[in-house]
Amino acid sequence: MSVYVICGATATGKSDLSIALAQHLSAEIINADSMQLYRGMDIGTAKLPVVERGGIVHHVLDVLDVNQDATVAWYQEYARDLITEIEARGKNVVIVGGTGLYIKAILDDLNFPDTDPAVRAMLNEMAEKIGADAMFERLAKLDPAAALAIDRENIRRVIRALEVIEITGKPFTANLPRKDSTKYPLARQFGLVMDRPTLSVRIADRVDRMWEQGLINETRGLVEAGIRDGRTAQRALGYAQILKFFDGEFSNDQAREDTKRATRQYARRQETWFSRDARIQWISPSQPRLETLLRHLEQPAPRVND
Repeated sequence: MSVYVICGATATGKSDLSIALAQHLSAEIINADSMQLYRGMDIGTAKLPVVERGGIVHHVLDVLDVNQDATVAWYQEYARDLITEIEARGKNVVIVGGTGLYIKAILDDLNFPDTDPAVRAMLNEMAEKIGADAMFERLAKLDPAAALAIDRENIRRVIRALEVIEITGKPFTANLPRKDSTKYPLARQFGLVMDRPTLSVRIADRVDRMWEQGLINETRGLVEAGIRDGRTAQRALGYAQILKFFDGEFSNDQAREDTKRATRQYARRQETWFSRDARIQWISPSQPRLETLLRHLEQPAPRVND
């Protein structure tokens, strides 16, 4: 049995390709989108309804409430256990998503140092005093590579990276895998790439559809479910902007346009993250995607010499 990965920036069409591949390979799908973990966050995360999943079993969707926080270490264990279980049933595995660190956590031997309550408390206090932007700039000076991978508005992850640096005395990215440290050496990774102007149009259209489908009402329901108590879920694209609309910081139109802007920025960060992994074979919109992917599978996997 084998592991396959479909990755790339948001709005590039990963879900459709993953279903087509899973149908072809008799596979089950593992979600690697950090926000599709949450129950009730459907419209804003472009989560496929069950009727659109092509009869393919999907895992790691709707496994957390919006007032809970996920960690990469938790996700790694959860997903790897699922891979073992799926393969024991004689099925292949397709991992699909745009959260690069989650995909790397499955495939590679990342180290996750334990937390230190004293260090965490110190950093939280610092963040209260100097603000999220100053904390991000501190991270950018100590570990520029980590700053590329982490959203400056995600203060929880910024603090976690700074905590690891403080505990280990090494950059946060020193915990990323080195050569020959992969858990699944035969895994094949495929990335969907799209030119910026086309992707920007797709992002704008997707955000407009989310508003039309009722993202504001969905967010209102999530407020009742406790999204403001969850440090992770309330920062999700679209939801974060609508919460600001509820609080009077944005108008409705401003929330929509800021979601488009922030999503474009997020897509650029995703592209930067995935571009660093030479194991990924890229597929463009001009190619018949499934056919191109299957042709790649007939060839040896790329050899990576770090």
